[in-house]
Amino acid sequence: MIPAQPLRPHLHLHVPEPTGRPGCETDFSYLHLARAGEVRRPPVDTLPVDTSDLAYALVRVLDDDGRAVGPWAPQVTPELLRQGLRAMMKTRIFDNRMVIAQRQKKMSFYMQSLGEEAIGTAHALALSQGDMCFPTYRQQSLLMARDVPLVGLICQLLSNERDPLKGRQLPVMYSVRDAGFFSISGNLATQFIQAVGWGMASAIKGDTKIASAWIGDGATAEADFHTALTFAHVYRAPVILNVVNNQWAISTFQALAGGEATTFAARGVGCGIASLRVDGNDFLAVYAASQWAVERARGNLGPTLIEWITYRGGPHSTSDDPSKYRPADDWSRFPLGDPIARLKRHVIGLGIWSEEEHEQTHKDLEAQVIAAQKEAESYGTMATGQIPSAATIFDEVYKDMPAHLRQQRQQLGV
Repeated sequence: MIPAQPLRPHLHLHVPEPTGRPGCETDFSYLHLARAGEVRRPPVDTLPVDTSDLAYALVRVLDDDGRAVGPWAPQVTPELLRQGLRAMMKTRIFDNRMVIAQRQKKMSFYMQSLGEEAIGTAHALALSQGDMCFPTYRQQSLLMARDVPLVGLICQLLSNERDPLKGRQLPVMYSVRDAGFFSISGNLATQFIQAVGWGMASAIKGDTKIASAWIGDGATAEADFHTALTFAHVYRAPVILNVVNNQWAISTFQALAGGEATTFAARGVGCGIASLRVDGNDFLAVYAASQWAVERARGNLGPTLIEWITYRGGPHSTSDDPSKYRPADDWSRFPLGDPIARLKRHVIGLGIWSEEEHEQTHKDLEAQVIAAQKEAESYGTMATGQIPSAATIFDEVYKDMPAHLRQQRQQLGV
């Protein structure tokens, strides 16, 4: 006789769910936070496998009183702190003005970086001239920290006759080579393989420049993410791989990309890459971790993957309504706070900033942004129809224009 088979439960799948929905406060305990200053700082030449604990911990420097504590607290000058705070404030003011302009139908689209200003700002200040960033669409603080002129950026948003990209890119998809800001790609995760390739090319040429790539938590589910990790590990490419975990990829929670039972930083360790998990709303922690990764890359010690824990304070874009999928007050309740408020408290505590200076700086920066916007709008907005000439579609495609394009241009009559 055939023995009776034991009863087994039916198979089922696990579908991750966010810990908060509209009308229900988010339980942020899933973040697994650490106290400021309690996470160790390993030597720069540490082996990737020895960063395993750091891929699950959380590097923090600023405590609840605004003091810099612990082994990751960097040695920084007052001017660098002031420069960082100004760049973060400028980013937020710029974002606010551009969102209003989009609502006024002056541009088609915008994506703000509310709550994420510390990450790009501090990282940019840790890099050197000539290093190349491969950003996604929420790293405008990289440009603000490098004082890129605002008029050109706004012209790109307006797609007007002075658009430096001649209407070929969606708004916010900037390209500023002189500032080390590679052309943004709308396809998710392409930045990672591009940055690894650029870093490999720099090494092949015997250069000293490194690359830094940026994607969001959702884009880690793309195949390009894994391909980039393999090449970065195998060839020890001089690259920093940044994963901005702002908890939401449009309307899907970060757990759907694989962040529920593990961390995104842990994926780097599994691929043989030194990895860190860092408080992305802590300017000093971002700067210190970025310095550590820069030193590894420039010292031929290999790539570093950094997961920045932050929160997308606003909509995914001006086409999004986050109140449909998460609590409306999530941003105000996020346990890592507002990055600008945290750095402001620190510099005031050091005696190198004041409430009065903060208010005046805000007014000055707002005036600067408004003046740039006014000049950019004089060259046209989406509403006025002042767009790049049709002739520009043939420009800067080939180094030497081939005969068939010259013929097409003649047929177009431009």
